[in-house]
Amino acid sequence: MGENRRVPATPSLHDVTTRSAQEPDPVCAAAVPTAEAAAREVADPAAVGEHLGVSAEGPRTVTHFFACTTKGYRGWRWAVTLARAPRARHASVSEVVLLPGADAVLAPAWVPWVDRIAPGDLGAGDALPYRADDPYLDPGYMPTGDEAADEVAQWELGLGRLRVLSPQGRRAAATRWYLGDRGPTAEEAVNAAAPCSTCGYFMALSGPIRQVFGVCANEWSPSDGRVVSVDHGCGAHSETDVERAEPQPLPEPILDETGHVAIVLPPREATPTRPGGPEAPSTAQESVAGESEAPDGGAVERSDAATVAGTDPAPRP
Repeated sequence: MGENRRVPATPSLHDVTTRSAQEPDPVCAAAVPTAEAAAREVADPAAVGEHLGVSAEGPRTVTHFFACTTKGYRGWRWAVTLARAPRARHASVSEVVLLPGADAVLAPAWVPWVDRIAPGDLGAGDALPYRADDPYLDPGYMPTGDEAADEVAQWELGLGRLRVLSPQGRRAAATRWYLGDRGPTAEEAVNAAAPCSTCGYFMALSGPIRQVFGVCANEWSPSDGRVVSVDHGCGAHSETDVERAEPQPLPEPILDETGHVAIVLPPREATPTRPGGPEAPSTAQESVAGESEAPDGGAVERSDAATVAGTDPAPRP
């Protein structure tokens, strides 16, 4: 017998499927004009750009990608899926869709309103929906029918509510307050001279949380009426004071006489006389100056005493 040739093994269905998924079908991959014509038929012809590539979807099934040139759709691609039957020589169009690419501009994921609202968003006329499974609340004390026990629980202990704060809710609130702007890491607390635990305006809360938090009752403090931690602080502490500066003596005043300026006053105008008699001084300053006009127009001197008495002394020789 002659040398027998080795017969190649028949490929399994798994090998054919794997190879087909990795390598695009040649007939479908070559049908770029068919895919482009289908995209232009569905979309605006001007919105279909260049061919970006092809991807194998399965045996004899590929998807061609074309750029989308529509404004506002940066990074989006027209995806045209082609397929062919076994032994068929031509591919047919399965679907045409517009898909986002890696750098496409997408709207944020839709979030229900209950989960979308954040702390601080609630307005004066808004109301939150009821949450039956709130993890921060536990069932409260239910009346038992015992009047004495119910009175102690509801009034003396402050209960009587359907739900109360759970341990998880207390931890969440304490963490939020401590790491917020009324905790020890706030700027005003870092610059404070003493903590709130030593301030007379610090009102400790009740219950276990009083070991860490209280309420500020100082109207001069920026934290007035707010929950603060015991190691918070501000400049309105009741037991601190500002550093008072010592008064500095002022130097003796210096009179600068080196830069005087001479002022030339205009000559004084003569006071007109009244007809039939001499003109008396019109002002007290003219009387004190001691000068007036005689009937003949000459100047005479008046003494201060005569001016005050209202007499007209005789002219001096």
